[in-house]
Amino acid sequence: MNPVVVVHGGGASNISKDRKERVRQGILRAATVGYNILKQGGSAVDAVEGAVTVLEDDPDFNAGCGSVLNENGEVEMDASIMNGKDLSAGAVSAVRCIANPIKLARLVMDKTPHCFLTDQGAARFAAANGIPTIPGQQLVTERSRKRLEKEKLEKDAQKPDCQKNLGTVGAVALDCQGNLAYATSTGGIVNKMPGRVGDTPCVAGSGGYADNDIGAVSTTGHGESILKVNLARLALFHVEQGKSLEEAANASLGHMKSKVKGVGGIIMVNKAGEWAVKWTSTSMPWAAAKDGKLHSGIDFGDTSIIDLS
Repeated sequence: MNPVVVVHGGGASNISKDRKERVRQGILRAATVGYNILKQGGSAVDAVEGAVTVLEDDPDFNAGCGSVLNENGEVEMDASIMNGKDLSAGAVSAVRCIANPIKLARLVMDKTPHCFLTDQGAARFAAANGIPTIPGQQLVTERSRKRLEKEKLEKDAQKPDCQKNLGTVGAVALDCQGNLAYATSTGGIVNKMPGRVGDTPCVAGSGGYADNDIGAVSTTGHGESILKVNLARLALFHVEQGKSLEEAANASLGHMKSKVKGVGGIIMVNKAGEWAVKWTSTSMPWAAAKDGKLHSGIDFGDTSIIDLS
């Protein structure tokens, strides 16, 4: 089985020119880390966790360090991970003061009988498992501060924009054993109420889903819209009905747009090693590694391929 990993850096309304190259490099780095784990015989779960950790540590993405701020100017993060082999899953929501929520979600999956821990329970579980706490301010970037200020001003001016709050990071993978997995992580939406939870940690098939018999999906976009249409599971439902990955991604994103006016993006891989990336937001940084080649893009019609060897 030839391994495959696909990563996304979140749907976006527009990425400034000065950030575009940093975002491109970050997404390439994440895909390469995930692919190398697979090439060394690592599992799909290891690969998606590794790739998402790279993006959480990169301040240019809305996850981990660089997460957007809630209305109190604080970082609260959500993450989930799922193994398509046995449908085991782990998720955390509203977590603070840790660098890598995806690692905590993995521990929930591996070390508890539960799928989902939140807030203080998640914090106590993290401490009990040796995950270090860091000062919350360490996760806050100047860009996030400015975005919060801008959002508060625009909110006062009543300028809603469903395209603004789309940042998430995610990965899907197929390993040498034929197992699939997904991981998704986010800081949520800027100026959110404290305690707001979006689609990202909802293993029920919103922020992602993985089943060896169908495929693996990670989603990004307006969280409330994704929750309402159960976007990840909807895409896999279309695959079960016989659609190709591209058709399934287009159909589910189209449904979300027509039904609840939500935009976003999807990355998918199936057990045959086919993969797809689709989005309805203005752009979505993505990269896919397969057969020693690294495909990537940010905007529509902008795809490059480089050799990994």
